[in-house]
Amino acid sequence: MNTIDLSPLYRNSIGFDRLASLIDSALRSDSVTSGYPPYNIEMLGENRYAITLAVAGFDESELDITTEKGVLTVRGKKAKEEERHYLHQGIANRAFERKFNLADYVEVTGADLNNGLLTIRLVKEVPDAMKPRRISINQGNADSGKVIEHRSDSSVTESEHVSEKVA
Repeated sequence: MNTIDLSPLYRNSIGFDRLASLIDSALRSDSVTSGYPPYNIEMLGENRYAITLAVAGFDESELDITTEKGVLTVRGKKAKEEERHYLHQGIANRAFERKFNLADYVEVTGADLNNGLLTIRLVKEVPDAMKPRRISINQGNADSGKVIEHRSDSSVTESEHVSEKVA
């Protein structure tokens, strides 16, 4: 397996420590993931997403959805059934576990199971403190708002002298 050297990224970036582990785990898991159950990731709006998994044959009680430390995990485990004698079995009823890495501020808002499709709704809500804000630029130095009184030889204060020039 090839490894990727991300050290050039760290020279000019701060706080991207998690990026290396995400890339590493993605490269490692893609080679061993079975592809079951199949899923879609959909963008519903500017900050709204949905993950839909095809979980035919699973009941709500046999599915478990959890989030922990930025990872959404969906597990399915079939309850014991009576033994059946299949002539052909094309519908998989095996246990599964799917993990999805969530970006910062992405939260799960709900889940629905309908016609064998499990849909998990997500929303990205960036706190106001993290949103971009415009910084105003003050003209002059920090003391520009203060009036400085300094007597000159003509006994005119500097504030009066400045106001004469402006007027």
